[in-house]
Amino acid sequence: MSDDRFAGEFAGKTVIVTGAASGLGKVTAAAFARSGADVAMVDIDRDGLEQSVEAVRAEGGSARPILADLSQSDVGSMVIDATVQAFGTIDVLVNVAGVFHFSPVPQTTAEAWDRVFAINLRAPFLLCQAALPHLVERAGAIVNIASSSAFFGHAYLTAYGASKAALVSLTKSLAMEYARTPVRINALAPGGMMTPMVSGMTSMSDGIDRDLVSRYGGLRPPNEPEDLVDLILFLASPRATAVHGACFAADRGITAG
Repeated sequence: MSDDRFAGEFAGKTVIVTGAASGLGKVTAAAFARSGADVAMVDIDRDGLEQSVEAVRAEGGSARPILADLSQSDVGSMVIDATVQAFGTIDVLVNVAGVFHFSPVPQTTAEAWDRVFAINLRAPFLLCQAALPHLVERAGAIVNIASSSAFFGHAYLTAYGASKAALVSLTKSLAMEYARTPVRINALAPGGMMTPMVSGMTSMSDGIDRDLVSRYGGLRPPNEPEDLVDLILFLASPRATAVHGACFAADRGITAG
């Protein structure tokens, strides 16, 4: 776990984590707080966010909730302004929040497609856009959470996979544009993970070809959110000075063969 390996690593730093009410975002925010950071915890789930923030504070961590709808076009400036007002600056942005849309193509509506792309792609772009002036000044870091679905076709995940592939491309394009600055911009692509976001996969409706879905399960158990925390903190830390414009696979071998 990150508690010992990164103890004090982020003291005096301000970190933004989206999707912080549950799953990977929740454990990531808590890990940064245990490592000394002031953490702006962003989510649309008011009750879940308040519980997550209180859990961090109960451990002595510094956290501030920011209630935000990532599908809105002003979310970038709103979150960044609220963070700067609370903590004075920004050192790390971790875009964890996402929506998981599992649906056959004929049942994928334009509204569902637009929502997936608004949250999984546009929101990270807007947050990066608003945060980058601060991150360049502070030699900070961005970590975007993509998915193994960005790298291979996945039945019934057309919108989700396309949005995550675009997020990887966004990460690399930003990295090139900011290559002459001290900021570092990278992505992490987890495989299957046991979080509330993907719980719908376990209750597939009639008409779904289960053989097409089971082939993506891999040969090892799925990730738990805690399995990925150290890698996220590493990418956000000065230890990863040589890493820029990369996308790390953390999928237990799903994309290896």
